[in-house]
Amino acid sequence: WVGTWKPHRPRGPVMAQFTGPGPKYSIPGTTGYLKHDPTKKQAPAYSFSGAKPPVKEGCSPGPCYYVEPSVTKTGKYVAPGYVMSGRPKVTVEVTPGPGDYFLEKSKKHIYKCAPAHSMSFRPNMASVDITPGPGDYTIPRVLGPNTAYTTASPCYSMRWRTKFGLFEEDLCKTPGPAAYRKTELDVYKPRAPKYTM
Repeated sequence: WVGTWKPHRPRGPVMAQFTGPGPKYSIPGTTGYLKHDPTKKQAPAYSFSGAKPPVKEGCSPGPCYYVEPSVTKTGKYVAPGYVMSGRPKVTVEVTPGPGDYFLEKSKKHIYKCAPAHSMSFRPNMASVDITPGPGDYTIPRVLGPNTAYTTASPCYSMRWRTKFGLFEEDLCKTPGPAAYRKTELDVYKPRAPKYTM
């Protein structure tokens, strides 16, 4: 008994009266990316890691050495300097000079020059060739439809009208479209609006 309340039998089953696994089973979490709830939208996750351990064999000696100011990222910068020394020894080679060449004979092979003509005696007409002249040949015609080696232009001829095959020839002997009475459009189409004054 607790105050005015007294114990009584419940009307229906109560879950507290039954033994169950309890909080043994849990719903998947919605934070992080490990074991995330597949039914929920996963946000981008970022991870933090610690500092890398020092490398045993380093690639550089570190700041214990002094770097000269002339060393830049592109290499060593050296200002221009000049050194005075004696004149170098020159070896004299015996080579042909400009006067040893004849440039007149090479102009037609190297440089562009105008055509040069030479005059000579008339050759002896020992053998006279008797060949037909231009008037001895018959040139094929180039006009008209029947040409030998040229493209002929279109040629047209005129003749009288034929009695058969014309558009006004009535081969079937049947009435034409003009033989029937014209039907008003208002009979088989929506009637257009009409106005009167």
